[in-house]
Amino acid sequence: MAEIAPTRSAALALADERELMRQGYRFLDEKRVLLASEMLRRLREHERMHAGLVERLHAAHDALRSALQRHGLDGMQAHPAASIAPASPQPVRARFLGVPVLSTDFAPKTIEGAEAAIDASPEAGACRDAFATLLEPLARLGVSGGNLERLAVEYRRTERRARALENVLLPEVEGALSTIQGQLELADQEEAVRIRLAGRARSS
Repeated sequence: MAEIAPTRSAALALADERELMRQGYRFLDEKRVLLASEMLRRLREHERMHAGLVERLHAAHDALRSALQRHGLDGMQAHPAASIAPASPQPVRARFLGVPVLSTDFAPKTIEGAEAAIDASPEAGACRDAFATLLEPLARLGVSGGNLERLAVEYRRTERRARALENVLLPEVEGALSTIQGQLELADQEEAVRIRLAGRARSS
């Protein structure tokens, strides 16, 4: 920290700066607690969604196996791709402590009769629908993962700022303030001694 002249105005300015830094630290400390709580809540939700996706993947795997047993690989490759509506998720934007967070109500459905297969079967239809149901949890997991990453970045940024205030800036200001206050007290004592000596000289 730059050398500061030991004056009372400098001491007052440093005291005000210290108070502002303490307020800033309290704000950052509260912010990182809120960010950590929100990340934990969203992480639990992310894990729940992931578990649901794994269940749907198992169901899609079973449906694909049944369809392959019915049609064979070549027969399944001849089936047209399913038509989905809506075609893509529409994210809803919001903010948490200034951090952009997204959500989506993406729930696509297959369009019946869009392009019928020549060799249609219940097994092929079930396979198509089972894989179509994977789109919703995949979209939600993608949005959730992005939210968690942005929150983690903001948490790390807040943590660095809080630690800088706590371990670097505040100690520097407090050290400078303590030095100035010590010098002012010493100057006051010297002034008191000079006044006392001057008084004795006048009385003698």
